[in-house]
Amino acid sequence: MISVETPRYDAAHVASRRPFVWPAKRDVFGVQITPTTYRQATEAIVEAARRRRPGIVSCYAVHALMELSGSGDLREMANAFDMITPDGQPVRWALNLLHRAGLRDRVYGPELTLRICRRAAELDVPIYLYGGSAEVIDKLQTKLKHRFPQLKVAGAESPPFRALTPEEDEAMVGRVNCSGAGIVFIGLGCPKQDIFAYEHRHRIDAVQVCVGAAFDFHAGNKRQAPAWMQRTGLEWFFRLSQEPGRLWRRYLVTNTAYVVKLARTLARSPSTHKQKRPFHGTGYNTTSSPRPSGERGRG
Repeated sequence: MISVETPRYDAAHVASRRPFVWPAKRDVFGVQITPTTYRQATEAIVEAARRRRPGIVSCYAVHALMELSGSGDLREMANAFDMITPDGQPVRWALNLLHRAGLRDRVYGPELTLRICRRAAELDVPIYLYGGSAEVIDKLQTKLKHRFPQLKVAGAESPPFRALTPEEDEAMVGRVNCSGAGIVFIGLGCPKQDIFAYEHRHRIDAVQVCVGAAFDFHAGNKRQAPAWMQRTGLEWFFRLSQEPGRLWRRYLVTNTAYVVKLARTLARSPSTHKQKRPFHGTGYNTTSSPRPSGERGRG
């Protein structure tokens, strides 16, 4: 299902040409994660969109971090992103332990999605939705427009559950760019959505934000964990209880491996706590991350 509205992007919001920089990143298992807050992440994304500066943002919980840190190609790809938020509490804990980040909360993809939509509605920045089934994308549009009446959904589409042909891909890029959207939310699951965003980094003229299960949650197709479980890092247990057959390995095996890897990293770097001052999100990247030598298909 594809729907595209006539672009209504206000010229007053088009970028000034002042330099724009993203918040600085920190290394966790070889992956560059941004120690950030909801407010800082939201403002950076929407400001980049207002200035028409393309970028890639993703949100990593334990599973994504472990999968990408274990693959040289995927790790290098992720390190070329402009921002990766600590989507899971354990990732936030790692930033605090390894870099004294002082983060009081994670920056969870589904919650970040809502905050971006609220801010985009306030500043008249159109969004585009890419991913999910036709049913999910229809429900999601309806619920977002009900929640944020001023939000401009410039387009939305459910891609086929296969790789796009070159012709389909070219047409999709044309639809996104012609829509006038400043932010493209991508809900394809990790690492598929990350690969998609990376492959289109020089073709999609918007900030691509990879938000994983946010589409299903906000469309009402999946339940979210209670707030207390999210705060205490037990969301994985809730999701495991909902889909044990699909998620048991991801959470039981991967989470255990994560704890072991974090313990070993801390053991190898006992001076980490002393040598870095608390991070308050005021630094910025000044150098570009390396780019992979080859590109991977969407699969």
